[in-house]
Amino acid sequence: MPGNYSFHDPWILLLLVPLLGLGWHLWRTRDAYHPRVKLPTLHRIYGLRSGRGAVLELLPALRIMALTALIIALARPQLSHHEEKVEADAVDIVLTIDLSVSMLSKDFQPDRLEASKAVAIDFVKKRPYDRFGVVGFSGEALTVNPLTADHEVVIKNLAGLRCGILEHGTAIGMGLATAVNRIKDSKSKSKVIILLSDGVNNSGYINPMTAAEMARELGIKVYTIAVGTEGEALTPISQTSDGRFIFGLARVEIDEALLQSIAENTGGKFYRATNELALERVYDDIDKLEKTKIEVTSYTRYSDEYPLFVGIGLLLLLLEALLSYLFLRAVP
Repeated sequence: MPGNYSFHDPWILLLLVPLLGLGWHLWRTRDAYHPRVKLPTLHRIYGLRSGRGAVLELLPALRIMALTALIIALARPQLSHHEEKVEADAVDIVLTIDLSVSMLSKDFQPDRLEASKAVAIDFVKKRPYDRFGVVGFSGEALTVNPLTADHEVVIKNLAGLRCGILEHGTAIGMGLATAVNRIKDSKSKSKVIILLSDGVNNSGYINPMTAAEMARELGIKVYTIAVGTEGEALTPISQTSDGRFIFGLARVEIDEALLQSIAENTGGKFYRATNELALERVYDDIDKLEKTKIEVTSYTRYSDEYPLFVGIGLLLLLLEALLSYLFLRAVP
C-alpha cells in the first residue's frame, strides 16, 4: 500500500516564506553584487559569457535550496502507511525436528537435516501470518524458540539446528510432548505440530502415544513425516575422538507405524519422504490443508524521512563552499 507524506512539526515550514522572499530579492538584485568594469564600448565582448560568471550567479540559488532542505528537515517529514484490515490465513505451528546423528545421512543433499531445514524455512516464508515455534529432539528435547510471529527469529533458529547438541538417541515421545507443552496454551483456532523423524523411538521417559493422546485431548493436530530413503543409506556409524563422524552404509530403520498412529490419533496425516522433492511436496500439502481465515489488522506506521533532506541540504552547502573557494576567486 502506498504511503503518504506528512510533517510532525508543520509550523516550521512557515520559515520558507521569508526564505523564498529573500531568494526572490537576491535574484532581482543579482547584478548589484557583481564586480563592474567600465569600457568605452561592448562591441568586442558582446555575447560573451564566462563559465565563472554563470557559476557566480548560481551560488545564491544553491544556498537558498540548501536552507530550504534544512527547514523541511526541521519540520520532520514522515512517510505514513495507514491501517487496513485484510483476510488472512493464520495457524500456530510448532516445527519439531529430529536432531539424532542419523539425520546426517547422505541420502539427501547435503544430508537429511540440512534438506529438512531448507524446506522448513521455505514453509515459514510462505505463511507470513502464522506463529511458529521450533523444537529439536534426539535423546532429549529442547525448545529452540517458543511460538512467535517474528519469522526472522524462526528462520535463524531453524538454520542453526545441528546434530550433537543433545544426548544421543531418538526420543520421539519427548519431542512431541515438548511441542505439545509449547502450543497447548495457544488461543489460535488451529494448533498444529509438524513432527519430522528418521528413526525409531529408543529413549526418553515419555511414550510417544501418551504424548499423542495429550495432543488429541488439547485439540492439537500432528502431522508426522518419516524422512529417509528406502533400503540402505550412507550414515554415521562411529565417531572419532575429535568428534568427526565416520560414515558407512547402514539399513534405514524408521518406525512408520508409530508415526502413522500418532498422526491418525490426532487428526493429522502421515507422510513418507524419500527424497528432497518428496519432502517439498509434503510441506506443500500441509500448507494447503492448514488454512484458517482470520481478520488481520495492520496499523499505521511512520518512518522519519528527515535524514534525506538533511543530507541534501549539507550536500548543497558543501557544493557552494567548493565552488566559492576552489572554482571562483574573490575579487579584492
